[in-house]
Amino acid sequence: MKLTRPPKNLDKIITLLKKEVRHFENPVVSKIGEIQKDPFKVLISCILSLRTQDKTTGPIALKLFSMADAPKKIAKMPLKKLQKIIKPVNYYITKSKRIKEISKTIIGKYKGKVPDSFEELMQLKGVGRKTANIVMTYGFFKKDYIPVDTHCHRIPNRLGWINTKTPEQTEFELKKILPKKHWKDFNDIFVLFGQNICRPIGPHCWECPINKYCKYYKLPPLLKTEYSR
Repeated sequence: MKLTRPPKNLDKIITLLKKEVRHFENPVVSKIGEIQKDPFKVLISCILSLRTQDKTTGPIALKLFSMADAPKKIAKMPLKKLQKIIKPVNYYITKSKRIKEISKTIIGKYKGKVPDSFEELMQLKGVGRKTANIVMTYGFFKKDYIPVDTHCHRIPNRLGWINTKTPEQTEFELKKILPKKHWKDFNDIFVLFGQNICRPIGPHCWECPINKYCKYYKLPPLLKTEYSR
């Protein structure tokens, strides 16, 4: 993919954001990847984390892995027991079925190993682009992927780097404008920044270290609703 002209002051902005977020705790999925170095645990943690706050996901993921830390163990675990363990996460019934099915698929189709192919990951039921990108980045430590969640979608739009409607569109546009050296850390930086400073509603623009580079910050108040997505 040909790199188009990167946003003005991009390197400076990334440097400022890295400094800003370094005292925040890393997102739970990347933290598990860094510590556990296990693609399966990254995959399961990511599924648990969907629509659930990290403060809930982290302890529940660790509790699950203390009882079942491999596809075979989760596949053998009774569904009701799995549901009881992960009950604090949102949509735990649906997630329990997904986790069981994925574990069985990994055993039957991939000999118990999470596939290290983006395309193969996308074939697992319940795994979308965001989850596949996360597993490739934090499970297999590949540098060719950009996981894009709501924060990674919202903030580049607010900055004026891109003009997209969906996270998938954002992923493709970011790959065009971001030098590859920034891809691996992009998700961690922008998730932390979005959770703590550039929030969806009520962003802390007054304490933002990059507000002078931000299109959203310069907008009249009545026009800012459109960018709170």
